[in-house]
Amino acid sequence: MAVGFTPKYIENLSLDNLTHQQFLVIAIETAKKLEWDIRYTSETGLIAVTNKGAFKWKAKVTIKIEDDLANLKSESIGGEMIDFGRNKKAILGFRDAFDETKNIFTTEELAQKYEELKPSFVSPEHDILTQPPPTTSQQIGSIFSLFMPREGYYITPILMDINVIVFILMVISGAGFLQPDNESLIKWGANFRPVTLEGQWWRLITNIFVHIGIMHLLLNMYALLFIGLLLEPYLGKAKFATAYFLTGIVASLTSLYLHDLTISAGASGAIFGLYGVFLAMLTTNFIDKAQRKPLLMSIGIFVVYNLMYGMKGGIDNAAHIGGLISGLIMGYCFYPSLKKPGSTNMEYSTIALLAVLIISTSFIVYKKIPNDIVKYEKKMDTFASMENSALFFYRLPKNSSKEKYLSALRDSGIYYWNKNIELLNEVEKLKIPTSLKGRAEILTNYCNLRINSYNFIYKAINEDNSNYQDSIAYYNKQIKATIDSLKAK
Repeated sequence: MAVGFTPKYIENLSLDNLTHQQFLVIAIETAKKLEWDIRYTSETGLIAVTNKGAFKWKAKVTIKIEDDLANLKSESIGGEMIDFGRNKKAILGFRDAFDETKNIFTTEELAQKYEELKPSFVSPEHDILTQPPPTTSQQIGSIFSLFMPREGYYITPILMDINVIVFILMVISGAGFLQPDNESLIKWGANFRPVTLEGQWWRLITNIFVHIGIMHLLLNMYALLFIGLLLEPYLGKAKFATAYFLTGIVASLTSLYLHDLTISAGASGAIFGLYGVFLAMLTTNFIDKAQRKPLLMSIGIFVVYNLMYGMKGGIDNAAHIGGLISGLIMGYCFYPSLKKPGSTNMEYSTIALLAVLIISTSFIVYKKIPNDIVKYEKKMDTFASMENSALFFYRLPKNSSKEKYLSALRDSGIYYWNKNIELLNEVEKLKIPTSLKGRAEILTNYCNLRINSYNFIYKAINEDNSNYQDSIAYYNKQIKATIDSLKAK
């Protein structure tokens, strides 16, 4: 299978004692026999499209005659990323048909047909088949042209430019080129529940322009470029931009809803949304049936593969699924206006309705997502404050009175340790990761150990009795072990 922007297959065929003119005539007759659409002919070869007969999917076949060989190249033009060997089959089918055709004509008939075809040939000075390959500067210019807006391809390069510029600025500011740290990602607008739900809702949008390293950026820009080249000409500027931003918001919100402590960033959620839009269109009769099947298969394989790959750790599959599903819905919503391309009222009404519906629903969901991590952190701050008060006993001057020691143990110490146990019982009810709940359980045990220790210290001071020293030492040893275990986590 050929994979890439343009799946292709190339093979050289010997002229086998045929002259250039004879081979060209037979090649043209073979293309006609296969019911190919011949688009271009010259003295050096031909270009045809396999859009008829047995070849239901489209490919451009270029045949160029040089010296004793003919270069045969078939490249897909239906937009798929994977050709499943169809380009090779096209070339093999041509070869078989060529062998049959060359036995039909005599040498005289081939010469006569060549003279008949000659007036339709492009002149040698304008023959694109003989033009030299592009120079390095031309190739670089061609790459940069992918980032330049033009008719039918306007929003895609702008989105790519924004993503690339943001990444460059991140790197200039000190973020890692291969793997930015969490602090840099959050600084530049990544999606993270504890901060996003604390009024920083704009992260639902900004995170779709932030990437976690150069490879993450390149992979997403490849996918965006591919779907942009296919989809934007169908949708137009307004619907394409709307689909990117709205599905991106839904993807971000899905990630926010399902992940407590995941830092989410990248355009992939919005890109999956665009693929969802295209998949929806491919299940209707909007796109020509001849192109629909190969496109549906290649886009479907892309989506399924990436969703399966997303099951690996470190990939935000929740955003992918949220973007994909919202894209499918938007694709079907766009369908009526796509069937009536001249109806601008229907187009903008659809866009406005979808924007209001998705943004308002997102706002409601955003408000309902529990931000228990922040609640947990605030409770831990309170815990630390009360712990400080509970440990006041150990800060008393050594010459303090017996009453002050007893009061500090009872009124500040045991009181605040019990208040912290109540606080930790509230923590148990929060929707927080298991690791944090486990920490809360350890802290509860820590508080109980402190209470037991304080009780024995209280008795020892109140009764002026040294018989409790072993019990105090035992609990203090347990307390130290608990503190060490907490530090190790």
